[in-house]
Amino acid sequence: MNAVPSSVERQFSLVLALVSTTAGLQKSEILRTVHGYAQRPSGDEKAAQALDRLFERDKTALRELGVPIETIDDPNAPQDTRMTRYRIPRAAYELPDDVSFTPGELSLLGLAASVWQESSLSADSRRALTKLRGLGIAASDPVVGYLPLVRAVEPALDPLRTAIQDRLVVEFEYLKPSDAAPTRRRVSPLELLHHLGRWLLVAADADGTRKTFLVRRIVGTVRLTADAALAPEPDEMARQLVELERVAERNAARIAVAPGSDAALRLRNRPGSRVVDSGVVEVRDPDLALLADELVALQPEATVLAPPALVDLVVERLARLEAAHG
Repeated sequence: MNAVPSSVERQFSLVLALVSTTAGLQKSEILRTVHGYAQRPSGDEKAAQALDRLFERDKTALRELGVPIETIDDPNAPQDTRMTRYRIPRAAYELPDDVSFTPGELSLLGLAASVWQESSLSADSRRALTKLRGLGIAASDPVVGYLPLVRAVEPALDPLRTAIQDRLVVEFEYLKPSDAAPTRRRVSPLELLHHLGRWLLVAADADGTRKTFLVRRIVGTVRLTADAALAPEPDEMARQLVELERVAERNAARIAVAPGSDAALRLRNRPGSRVVDSGVVEVRDPDLALLADELVALQPEATVLAPPALVDLVVERLARLEAAHG
């Protein structure tokens, strides 16, 4: 049995399908033919509704990324959403005519593309094109060569996204900085947030208590269970981001950096940082322990001036390093 495609693969296949048609595709055609939807059950009403919600979430996610998905109503049935067709107008999706790349820039893009794992269309995407041609829709050759498979930097991101979309409880091992060994967690994943350069998982325990996990601290494989997960409350993620900003502001730290050093460059360009004085950078972070780890790696070019709690964390880490290595 083939594995269910990840959200990244499914959304790429959707983009590929919609950019390959000028007339547009009805939702029923998409769910029946596009890789990532066609592999999911749709035989009963509950499964069909879940598939419909999955498409709506993917459509919203792609639009938030700036993908121009256009809807075309049937003039004979403008109120019948079953007849609505979807497409991505190529003119709005392609690079502008005045944008070009030098050979060096193309080389850099090629290096970046290596993380996609393939240099042309995957077999899955070729199957999607074949199915579209079976509908009488001609795919355009320029889409061949688009790289279809991006792997997230954090391995846990893909399964967590899938669990959030399908509203499934997950289990994973989580290693806190103060613990010697990871602990098993079982939670309802509510949403993934990207804040100050880090991925965070907002989740709920069985009793509804909200927890925030740093995705990079998830150890091993995220296991999706068959149990239905809790759903986030309206505007909950917006409130979570506001709270993260408040904590980051409370943790605002002042760092003295050596002029022209790597530490100065890194901290000045860190998300949420600002230069407050000559040789002094203010950085914000909701997690002082992680910030301390980052600053220890920048020694001796970065010296913490405030707050005292961060000074203590850095001193503690430096003492441990000295004890371990002499």
